[in-house]
Amino acid sequence: GQQQRIGIARALVVDPEIVFADEPTGNLDSRTSEDVMNLMRRLVNEKKQTLIMVTHDNNLASYADRIFHIKDGKIIKIEEKRQEKKNALQKD
Repeated sequence: GQQQRIGIARALVVDPEIVFADEPTGNLDSRTSEDVMNLMRRLVNEKKQTLIMVTHDNNLASYADRIFHIKDGKIIKIEEKRQEKKNALQKD
């Protein structure tokens, strides 16, 4: 987990507009994965950056505002989760 946190810090210290993450929690247990993703999301939101993440883990994908499903190199589905969150907040 510490190595992933260091990797995130290195990626974000240069203040990029876009952060690319390929399986950022691939070798971590579920608790540490959650900690790393919460840290990543918080930092990206604070700095108003875009995070593009590749994952096969549906739990990690749930952190995304938008999910692109790819099969055989083609986008087959796009989920807009941000809008769902806005709608849920407006209903309350």
